Amino acid sequence: MSNKEHSAGGVILEDGTVLLILVKNLKGDQVWTFPKGHLEPGETPEAAALREVAEETGWDCEITSPLYKAEYSFMRGEMLVDKEVHWFLVKRVGGDGLPRTPDEILDMKWLPLAEAESELVYKSDLDLIDLLKKL
Repeated sequence: MSNKEHSAGGVILEDGTVLLILVKNLKGDQVWTFPKGHLEPGETPEAAALREVAEETGWDCEITSPLYKAEYSFMRGEMLVDKEVHWFLVKRVGGDGLPRTPDEILDMKWLPLAEAESELVYKSDLDLIDLLKKL
């Protein structure tokens, strides 16, 4: 039995650097990643990506282009979860850079792509870096 989940996220790329956030994963480990989250009922991936970026980074953004659709599966306890994440390239248009969900976001940092690549552990995040290098 599997459970399908839909998420969306945004990558802020400025002058060759990306914004990473530090979060805790399901095991309680700290992991650097890009802002993303679940789609709310009736929400488009685009709207979810912008909402999640704003909540997790404090930056209001607009989408410049679709980037990638990641599809993968993982175990959450006894349940197999099939996950689909729509990623978008976004640019900052406002905000203050203060996360609106500070209990979830442990830290944030801007890094050049090569340095970001060495901090990331999720395969889909590394795939994003490969795509960004080609832009």
